[in-house]
Amino acid sequence: MADTTVKIDDATRDILRELADAQGLSIKEYLARLAVEHQRERALTTATAAFRRVISEPGVQEAFDAEFGGLPPVTEDTGRVA
Repeated sequence: MADTTVKIDDATRDILRELADAQGLSIKEYLARLAVEHQRERALTTATAAFRRVISEPGVQEAFDAEFGGLPPVTEDTGRVA
């Protein structure tokens, strides 16, 4: 894949360099990982919204619970799935 140049101000470059250095990456590698990470987050947000729409329809959540035993419990201390 061919490289391209993006013009950014010095302050932004310095921030990106600091973040990349902290992970032992070049700015190019850091930005590539950041782009993939954000792409995954966007896909997850879209999927979550679709799931919420579906389970809000009458009877769907009950059918899901009957088929799969319900959603896993959420821990009280972190609010995360156990």
